[in-house]
Amino acid sequence: MKHGKKYLAALEKYDVTKHYGVTEACQLVKDLHYVKFDETVELSVTLRLEKNQTVRDTLVFPHQFTGEKRVLVFCKEDRVKEALEAGATYAGSTEYIDKVKGGWLDFDVAVATPDMMKDVGRLGMVLGRKGLMPNPKTGTVTPNIAQAVAELKKGRTEFRADKGGVVHIPVGKVSMDAKDTAENVSTFLTELERKKPADAKAGFVRSVSISSSMGPGVWVDFKEEE
Repeated sequence: MKHGKKYLAALEKYDVTKHYGVTEACQLVKDLHYVKFDETVELSVTLRLEKNQTVRDTLVFPHQFTGEKRVLVFCKEDRVKEALEAGATYAGSTEYIDKVKGGWLDFDVAVATPDMMKDVGRLGMVLGRKGLMPNPKTGTVTPNIAQAVAELKKGRTEFRADKGGVVHIPVGKVSMDAKDTAENVSTFLTELERKKPADAKAGFVRSVSISSSMGPGVWVDFKEEE
């Protein structure tokens, strides 16, 4: 991939082989910022996973950096009022299933009560491709609508390892204080350690790097807990 002059100039400002402490790495990403818009700061963690292992969960960062999410709740009519009062943007059953079938996707995350999944499951071709399908593992298939919506509105973020064992997750904006971004990074890495498969081998976390959307990556010094 060919990079522009500003990207190459940024590479000259730090040691690309060095592993930096979390806060120092976050500050460096801010210092290397060279575009005019407020870039997202992204973390990339490479894991040592066997073929039968996976890592997937959600967390709420201590420092929020995204706009409020539009939440769609698939539920029976007798729970629509509860969902809307909890903060859902939309709530309902067949009318929203039909809208999604027709291509409507004007929401950021979907929640479903368990009794709706038989019908919602038929939307797999639409929601699955967009990463919007409710899933019990991420707390978006639940009878507790109010709690799920409240956490999502606070910014609950899903993460999962891809087939190569790499987790990509946004952790902040370059406009944020580096200490706040660093706290988000540390929160995520702690959560990742908690989700380590019981039979994971030593060296579960192979590497950690952080960058802005357009900027070069900075290696993060990370040691697993014993």
